[in-house]
Amino acid sequence: MAYTVTPTLAGPVGSQYCVCKVELSVCGQNLLDRDVTSKSDPFCVLFMEVNGKWVELDRTETAVNNLNPAFAKKFIVDYHFEEVQKLRFALFDQDKSSMQLYEHDFLGEFSCTLGMIVSSKKITRTLLLGNGKPAGKGMITIAAQELSDNRVITLSMAGRKLDKKDLFGKSDPFLEFYKPGDDGKWMLVHRTEVIKYTLDPVWKPFTVPLVSLCDGDVEKLIKVMCYDYDSDGGHDFIGEFQTSVARMCEAQEAFPLELECINPKKQKKKKNYKNSGIIIVKSCKITRDFSFLDYILGGCQLMFTVGIDFTASNGNPRDPSSLHYINPMGTNEYLSAIWAVGQIIQDYDSDKMFPALGFGAQLPPDWKVSHEFAINFNPTNPFCSGVEGIVQAYSACLPHIRFYGPTNFSPIVNHVARFAAQATQQEAASQYFILLIITDGVISDMDETRHAVVQASKLPMSIIIVGVGNADFAAMEFLDGDSRVLRSHTGEEAVRDIVQFVPFRDFRNAPKETLAKAVLAELPQQVVQYFKHQNLPPINSEPA
Repeated sequence: MAYTVTPTLAGPVGSQYCVCKVELSVCGQNLLDRDVTSKSDPFCVLFMEVNGKWVELDRTETAVNNLNPAFAKKFIVDYHFEEVQKLRFALFDQDKSSMQLYEHDFLGEFSCTLGMIVSSKKITRTLLLGNGKPAGKGMITIAAQELSDNRVITLSMAGRKLDKKDLFGKSDPFLEFYKPGDDGKWMLVHRTEVIKYTLDPVWKPFTVPLVSLCDGDVEKLIKVMCYDYDSDGGHDFIGEFQTSVARMCEAQEAFPLELECINPKKQKKKKNYKNSGIIIVKSCKITRDFSFLDYILGGCQLMFTVGIDFTASNGNPRDPSSLHYINPMGTNEYLSAIWAVGQIIQDYDSDKMFPALGFGAQLPPDWKVSHEFAINFNPTNPFCSGVEGIVQAYSACLPHIRFYGPTNFSPIVNHVARFAAQATQQEAASQYFILLIITDGVISDMDETRHAVVQASKLPMSIIIVGVGNADFAAMEFLDGDSRVLRSHTGEEAVRDIVQFVPFRDFRNAPKETLAKAVLAELPQQVVQYFKHQNLPPINSEPA
């Protein structure tokens, strides 16, 4: 059991994709008792695999004389959906004050991916010894929580009878919102637009993160300042007031909250000074801006389907020049793409049963061409167990089919869309479908495929296309609506971009993780976009 100890660790590779931070809470149950006169004094160490080596991220406090510890110290880890983040939780009985782990008795360990933990929210597993056997009756429980305040506040503001500041006209008012900074000074958080020539402005509603406005504390005082806009930048001060989000939330459509706008200088000078106008909070609502991780922690399952191109242009699978030829290392570009995407997504599907479909081949016994057949030849149950099951079914079917054509995508897109359409009945975000199509070339049914993708853009589904070989993939780039909105042949626009295309050749000499990152980079955003558009909360979401 070789561990490397490095107390400080730079963020894992690919930090630009970081979705957020996750807090992991650890408890132990029935730990081994290594102490003769008393019970074990356990602590937990978290390791992460970085470039093939286990690196220590952090360790908990020591629980004295306790075989069922609940550690107060939490582990905080950067979460990257598009990476396999391998973690190892190792428990030790503290014997000395040494930082060296070999000085302490080993109580067992458990390894998994961060994806496994967040997709279950909480897991309890058996602790294992170095030889792979159970560490007595020892168990470990790990719970995950997202470390971010996802609440946003939407404010609708207006003014009445504000002071007139312009000689030849009315004022051009705007508002600035401030919160107290760490240094005791007021810090600008938001500025509204300017409303020209009026003393009774109505500003557009605006939304800001609650953390930005008041550090998430609804009782914290915030300051609102009103100015008259001047094009030379010398804006005239109209007045100000202090309030809190809790107070502003008292405003309702029928009962707006009215706050006096005060100019302290005028207040001092004039005895009969009342105010410099009224600022009205017409409405103030706090809602949650759910993230991808909120949906996953809420129990949303990612339903994964693979579609494999068995057209004749791939070449005879027994010929080493064929894209379907399995080399002596047991792999080819099709298998590499299945592994790269599948090993990430399988953590987010509880039963890990994945339909695997083929297209463009003639099938026994009558050798008719099929554009959506189960590669395990079981049409009523096309499911394969895990990514390994897909790989086995793929290898087993190659000798039994004849590669043919044409390259029709629409049947497989429509196949998955039928299931995604059933999931639109859901009242919360419980299922999202991902279709991985691996192909060597040009689409034959482009009009039908465009139409199928445009219809699928209304459903909880995304399509990932990996192009293998060296063909011209211009049509695939067209389906991937990154540069322009995809339209069907009838002119109907896609509601959102759901296709991500990646040519495998760009990643032939790169580490295998980079393909997964490129292919899955847009997926979290596509999932969130769909559920927000449908106004679907995570399954177990708390009210804001």
